[in-house]
Amino acid sequence: MPRRNAAQRGFSRGKRFFENLVREAIEAIPEEMKNRLENVAILIEEDRLSNSGEGEEEENGQELLGLYEGIPKKDRGFWYGNTLPDRIVIYRKPLERMSSTLSELRENIRQTVIHEIGHYFGFDEEELQQLEDGDI
Repeated sequence: MPRRNAAQRGFSRGKRFFENLVREAIEAIPEEMKNRLENVAILIEEDRLSNSGEGEEEENGQELLGLYEGIPKKDRGFWYGNTLPDRIVIYRKPLERMSSTLSELRENIRQTVIHEIGHYFGFDEEELQQLEDGDI
């Protein structure tokens, strides 16, 4: 009996290719924002794993695409210093799973990177949406 090929879910060309797309998204950030980034590390991880070993979901049932951990720039006071870098993590597998073409993957990465950088600056949800849409 011939083997059936399972329908491929998502779009992937491997880890290095994904890393290059993230780098491309970071380079496309408006210069005025890029110049204000300081003490922040942007990392790529495969997936955010829960205790069960499956991808973690947000409250609304969607997979986590990115995560900002740190003190938003607008909340840093005179006391801020000698601290470890804030972290922005971009999760590769969920972004690849949700993207069916290269252009979708590129756009999903762009939106995720810009969204998490918006959290770094302390933007609220409305400002984040405007940022993702290119209105800021």
